[in-house]
Amino acid sequence: MLHVAVVGSGPSGVYAAQSLVQQSQVPGVRVDVLDRLPCPYGLVRYGVAPDHEKIKSLQNNLRTVLEHEQVRFLGGIEVGPHGLPAARLRELYHAVVYCVGAAADRRLGVPGEELPGSWSATEFVSWYSAHPDAIADGFVLGARAAVVIGVGNVAVDVTRILARGAAELNPTDMPQGALAALAHSQVQDIQMVGRRGPSQARFTTKELRELGALPDTQVIVDPEELALDPAYADPSALPAAQRRNVEVLRGWATQPPRGGSRRIRLRFFLRPVELLPDEGRVSTVRFERTAPDGHGGVAGTGQYEDVEAQLVLRSVGYRGVPLEGLPFDAEHGTVPHLAGRVLREGSVAPGEYVAGWIKRGPTGVIGTNRPCAKETVTSLLEDAPELVQREVPDDPPAVLRAEGLRPVEWSGWLAIERAEAELGASLGRSVVKLPDWQSLMEAARSVQQSH
Repeated sequence: MLHVAVVGSGPSGVYAAQSLVQQSQVPGVRVDVLDRLPCPYGLVRYGVAPDHEKIKSLQNNLRTVLEHEQVRFLGGIEVGPHGLPAARLRELYHAVVYCVGAAADRRLGVPGEELPGSWSATEFVSWYSAHPDAIADGFVLGARAAVVIGVGNVAVDVTRILARGAAELNPTDMPQGALAALAHSQVQDIQMVGRRGPSQARFTTKELRELGALPDTQVIVDPEELALDPAYADPSALPAAQRRNVEVLRGWATQPPRGGSRRIRLRFFLRPVELLPDEGRVSTVRFERTAPDGHGGVAGTGQYEDVEAQLVLRSVGYRGVPLEGLPFDAEHGTVPHLAGRVLREGSVAPGEYVAGWIKRGPTGVIGTNRPCAKETVTSLLEDAPELVQREVPDDPPAVLRAEGLRPVEWSGWLAIERAEAELGASLGRSVVKLPDWQSLMEAARSVQQSH
C-alpha cells in the first residue's frame, strides 16, 4: 500500500489525489488530503466570486474525488511550525505532495500603501467569501469612490462586486455581514486602472463583458487613452483573446452615455506612485501617465493625475510563501522542482513533491492545475517502487489523533454544509457561509467523528 499525503485541498491538491486513485500502475494507494482550514476546495470556495455560480459548481467535481473510497479529507491540520512539522508528516507517509498555492500578495511598493482604506484585493475577496482569517472590516464604510489597481480577472471581480446591488448579491452564499455592508455601500465611482495598455490587460473577455451587463451601471472608457496603445488602431495582429478585449473596450468608448447611479471607469497607461491621506485615511491616488517604450513595457512621462478614492484595492498578482522544511526560490516565489519532484540544492528529495501555484507560480486558470498535478503524480508513481520500501504507519490519521491533533473529517465538513444551509434558511436566503473559525469548528465538532 502506497500512503500519500496531499497538503492543500484546492483544485491542484484534489487533482493530484484524483490522478493517484485513477492510475493503474500502483494497485494499492491511500491518499490523505490535509488542509489548514476545516473546509475543502481552496480558492474555489474562497476565491471564486459568489455571483459566479457556474465556476463555483466545480466544487461538485472536487467533491466526487474527496468522497472516493481511497481518499480521506483531514481538515483543520496546519503543516508547518505552528502545527504538524513537515518532517513529522514525511515520517508518516511514503510521499508528500505540497499543493499550497500562492498565499501572499504582491505589493505596489509606493508611499502610503499602508494607509487605512488601502487593501489587497485578496483581503477584500476573503471578506466577501467568508474566509475565516478575513479581517472583519466594512471596507466600503464611508467610501464614495474606489480605485482598483490591476487589470486581471480578480480586479474585474472586485470591481463587479463593488458595483452590484443587494438584490443581485442576496441569492449568493456571501456572508451576512459582507452582504449588509455592500447593501449599504455609497460607492458610486469605481476606477479600474492598468499601467499598460488595453492589448496587454490580463482579464478574459467573458469577465470583461460582465461589467457591461450590470444593471444601473455605466461603463466609461476614454477613447484617447485606448489610442495610446500601438495595437489599438489595428488589433488584427493581436492574439484572439486580446483582440476581443480591445473590441469590447472600443464598443464602450464609442457608445453614448447610458446613465446609471454607478460608474465604472476603465483606465490605462497610469501607474500608481503614491497614496495620499486625508485625516489619517487614504483619500487620493496619485498616478503617473505612462507610454509604451517600444519593448512591450512602459515608461513614465512625468505627467501626473490625482484620483479621489476612499477605498483602494490592489490586484497586482500573488506570491508563494516559504514553507518550513522545504527549499524556496525567493525570486519566483516557488519551490524548486524537477517535473514536480522537490529539489534540495539541485538534487531530488525522495518522497517530496509539489503541484499547483507553489510549483509553477500563480499562472493559468483552475483547469491548468489538472495537467500540472498529473505531471507531478507521474513522477511520484515512477518513484513508488523505492518509496514503498520505507516503513510507515498503516493508519497515519490514527497516529495524528494519538499525538493530540483532531482533524475535521468529511463528516465534519458535511456538518458545516448543513449548518450553512440552516443559516441561509433562517435569513430567508439560500446557503450562507459561516464566516469565522469558531462557528466553523463548532459545526464540524457537532457530529460524532467517525472513530
